Amino acid sequence: MIDRIVASVEEAVAGIHDGATILIGGFGGAGQPNELIDGLIAQGARDLTLVCNNAGNGETGIAALLKTGRVRKIMCSFPRQADSHVFDGLYRAGKLELELIPQGNLAERIRAAGAGIGAFFSPTGYGTQLAEGKETRHINGRDYVLEYPIHGDFALVKAERGDRWGNLVYRKTARNFGPVMAMAARCTIAQVRETVGLGELDPETIVTPGIFVRRVVAVGGALPPVPARAGDRT
Repeated sequence: MIDRIVASVEEAVAGIHDGATILIGGFGGAGQPNELIDGLIAQGARDLTLVCNNAGNGETGIAALLKTGRVRKIMCSFPRQADSHVFDGLYRAGKLELELIPQGNLAERIRAAGAGIGAFFSPTGYGTQLAEGKETRHINGRDYVLEYPIHGDFALVKAERGDRWGNLVYRKTARNFGPVMAMAARCTIAQVRETVGLGELDPETIVTPGIFVRRVVAVGGALPPVPARAGDRT
């Protein structure tokens, strides 16, 4: 019987090894798997490479993981925000390597890994420092840069609901990088608000099929309230 549901966050992150490349979903706070990140902090793996959109806010989530000093490199699109002082301090001190990747290229490099694409040409970054050392080609009157897939040893993603087969549905924009990251990692670990029985997920709403998911853990938590709109009846 296929059952990918595990009982705890500790069990979910077990086996993440030193030196691993970890894809972490999220766009800012939306879709960031904070409970799994906290579990990884407690688990103790080090010398990690993180692949994510942002480099953390404040001192929670990804920023908290960076603060432990156990991340060697981060590959992301937006490392700096007003409250990214943890990243700033580590980077300026030479304690953290950064590979800056345009957001579209980041998403496509991850997607390419899951789709089995060996490499692709993108116009983004041509003629800039981001293209230094990379192969370029002139195609149909336009210049392109050769980009390679980003594979992960593990992916940590956040979904709304999941079943024991590992099928996942997401909540609105919390979907962001989760689906492509789940396809690009050898072991995808998903935290969900709730687990449901087989058949309770409408097949038309399943975004990440269970074939791409290794572990599912329910972390609970209520949905945020929906703001009232003008004209709504009370």
